[in-house]
Amino acid sequence: MNFIQSALEALESLSSNKLRSGLTVLGIVIGVGAVIAMLAIGRGAQDAITGSIGSIGTNLLFVFEGGSDEVRSPKPLTLGDAEAIGDPFQAPSVVGVAPILQGGVEVTFQREGTFTQGSGVTPAYETVRNVTLSEGEFIREEHMLGRSAVAVLGPDTAETLFGRTQGIVGETIRIEGQPFRVIGVTEAKGGSGFTNEDDRVLIPLTTAETRLLRRGRGEVDMVIAQAFSADAVGQAQQEITGILQSRHRTPIGEDDFTVFTQQNFIATAQSITGVLTIFLGGIAAISLLVGGIGIMNIMLVSVTERTREIGLRKALGARRRDILIQFLAESSLLSLMGGLIGIALGWGLSTVVGFIARASNADLNPAVSLDAVLLATLFSAAVGLFFGLYPAKRASDLEPVEALRYE
Repeated sequence: MNFIQSALEALESLSSNKLRSGLTVLGIVIGVGAVIAMLAIGRGAQDAITGSIGSIGTNLLFVFEGGSDEVRSPKPLTLGDAEAIGDPFQAPSVVGVAPILQGGVEVTFQREGTFTQGSGVTPAYETVRNVTLSEGEFIREEHMLGRSAVAVLGPDTAETLFGRTQGIVGETIRIEGQPFRVIGVTEAKGGSGFTNEDDRVLIPLTTAETRLLRRGRGEVDMVIAQAFSADAVGQAQQEITGILQSRHRTPIGEDDFTVFTQQNFIATAQSITGVLTIFLGGIAAISLLVGGIGIMNIMLVSVTERTREIGLRKALGARRRDILIQFLAESSLLSLMGGLIGIALGWGLSTVVGFIARASNADLNPAVSLDAVLLATLFSAAVGLFFGLYPAKRASDLEPVEALRYE
């Protein structure tokens, strides 16, 4: 019995029980479609997160307090550390430094209010983070020296408080109950890394230090450094590490600080989303196993119903191998049809999710990749073969005489 003949006979046998075959195929369709859709959504989320992080810039370094677990009492980062990092003689690869104080604050205007991220920054922050304003001006040196009560709002924060993002320069808001004059509004950038750059309020670092985000004298929460190019990030990281090791007098291997680059953030995000994608795909694959069990069940029923037919075929000279191939062909055909329809279903679900995400202004574009399609197709074919093997073997092992006597 050749392959084409086996496929034709399998198709004829399955078409004689269309409803039963259709319901069996449905389990595989749902399984394959779910696997492809989940992998596509996971891939889209990964691309969105890594793209968002990369949009900050590829030449930035982030310095945080805390490092080795062996360091019990890490020294805090200070403005002195930021100044040393910005010294062109100590760190020639660094062209800009922006120390930051940050914390959650309550911002109100008349009856409207919101909790958002408050950041105390210096004028260098505008250049280092490539901040662009839709109106007004950024924090200047005179604001720092005078500890001025001025603020720059993100567009989402402005929209929440005023219901608009234009024409609000000069308005007075309250941050933690204290009056601040709005001097600027940033342009919309969307989510960036693990925070929303559009939902924030920026104030002079000296004002934040004395009036809002109280820390030890001269302490900061984070220092952002800008290397002169993406290729110089590695060298800048070494220079910053050497400066802080010298200033904090930390033993080798016991740094009380951490220097992150964009590549570190991207690698971490890819690791997290990769695990999430595998988890979602694994859950979806369970439905494939359920579909495989359905194939085994229907094939066992088919063997029982066609016992006399099997006996007659054997009596006329059919070999065990012919019977085995016949039933394996039927189970494989069921799985293959389910896999092909499931691919279309998965693509359709991914398209619908992407459309809903765009309608909700979410930065998510599910991407159906060739490897996901191949994985789901091969897995569905393997399910058909695996779950069809036992019923096929059971059919091929029937004795002709016993099968012909079966009622």
